[in-house]
Amino acid sequence: MKYTSAEAAKLLRSLNEEHETMLAAESQSKSFIAAISEDVEDVRPEYDYEEAQKQLNEIERKIRVVKHAINVFNSTHVVPGFDMTIDEMLVFIPQLSNRKNKLASMAAVLPKVRERMGMQSTIIDYRYANYDVQLAAADAKEASDTLAKAQTALDVVNTTQTMEIEL
Repeated sequence: MKYTSAEAAKLLRSLNEEHETMLAAESQSKSFIAAISEDVEDVRPEYDYEEAQKQLNEIERKIRVVKHAINVFNSTHVVPGFDMTIDEMLVFIPQLSNRKNKLASMAAVLPKVRERMGMQSTIIDYRYANYDVQLAAADAKEASDTLAKAQTALDVVNTTQTMEIEL
């Protein structure tokens, strides 16, 4: 069956949730406590060990298939306009976001700031930016624009290009 990356991610999330639900149900029913005065069969919860293991194994197999398909898709599909595969973009976007934040911080400083060394000192020091603040602002804007384009390009690929997943 054909899935977009976004659909495959939702399928994977659903399978993981189903797996966790089954594990929780198994945890609650694989053993039980009965008082000595109770009939054990009256309080025994429903649990079929073999069926539970069979279902868990099947869900785990499906998770492996979907994860593998997503990994192959991410490592082979190039994002238009960036000449990078999806998995490279998934590294590039956080790097670009960090760069944008750092440059925005650098752009927000004054080129020269008065500093006081201590309450008793009469000496006035100045802290100088050791770079062109205007250039940092321009680079921050460029990083922000590139980040927006990268995120949009990745969104387009994730919602339009498909992969084949046979469960």
